[in-house]
Amino acid sequence: MRKCVGLCKTMAYEVTYGKNKNVEDQSLVGELFNEIGKVIVGQSYLVERLIIGLLTGGHVLLEGVPGLAKTLSVKTLAGAITCDFQRIQFTPDLLPADLIGTLIYNSADGRFDTRKGPIFSNIILADEINRAPAKVQSALLEAMAEREVTIGDETYQLEDVFLVLATENPIEQEGTYPLPEAQLDRFMMKLMITYPSKEEERQILERMALGTPIDNVRPIMNKDDIRRLRSSVDAIYIDEKVKDYIIDIVFATREPSSYGLPLEEFIEYGASPRATICLTKAAKAHAFIKGRDYVVPQDVKSIGPDVLRHRIIVSYQADAEDITSEDIIAKIFEGVRVP
Repeated sequence: MRKCVGLCKTMAYEVTYGKNKNVEDQSLVGELFNEIGKVIVGQSYLVERLIIGLLTGGHVLLEGVPGLAKTLSVKTLAGAITCDFQRIQFTPDLLPADLIGTLIYNSADGRFDTRKGPIFSNIILADEINRAPAKVQSALLEAMAEREVTIGDETYQLEDVFLVLATENPIEQEGTYPLPEAQLDRFMMKLMITYPSKEEERQILERMALGTPIDNVRPIMNKDDIRRLRSSVDAIYIDEKVKDYIIDIVFATREPSSYGLPLEEFIEYGASPRATICLTKAAKAHAFIKGRDYVVPQDVKSIGPDVLRHRIIVSYQADAEDITSEDIIAKIFEGVRVP
């Protein structure tokens, strides 16, 4: 056994661990990164978070203006995995039955047969999810939370490898329906996708605008690999002090004054217990991707904004002063003591 010294200098404690048993699995994830990189230029933040969602089974909401490769990234990820993939284009005339399935009357024998919808797949791309009305959005709630779907009087289990990756456009308001808080809370992370750098934009130009063919991705892993990787992520060590740090972060969104943070008037509702679970799982996956078999506070800091930004409901006072959930999260991470 040996002790972590260099990587844990910023921590008030030392983590004792043995040989990293996840090297082979981490190498497989590295291959997945490289394969996606054949198509996606830059956007390392986006790709990393999508893989974290894959490793934890946590659904991901992608928000960004058109043309930032949100849909392409999801399709490329699905192409690098041997699994079932369905793209569902959310539109105002979409019905819940178009999503989960329905009962079809069979006149030959006088009974109803079940026709399953596209939700019965492994990776679901819910494209422009906020363009469908609330009745369609609510059809996803059971599937995302319980991994099951009810059609008529029967409940059907979805596969354990099931992931909803949804996109939305923040700049268009007409013809869109804001996602309710209950559905937002079912997404492990909400990602804010930004523009590429100049160098990345030049690569995009060379690859897309000048007729250079895009490399086709090859399958890197299958569903059994994903199950094994998820078990490896679950086994990542997390110290009791880091667990307390995660709980403090979440509680600071509900009771900021208890942590000396003058944010009470800006927060209508704080993060739910689901945020605590998601932040823990995401921090483990982040540590795994970074090549460690233990979690450090920096993992929590890195992934925290993505887990919390859609779970903090700001007050009218915050809106009036142009204070966003991002601002609140930044102050919380600044104010809560790091172990």
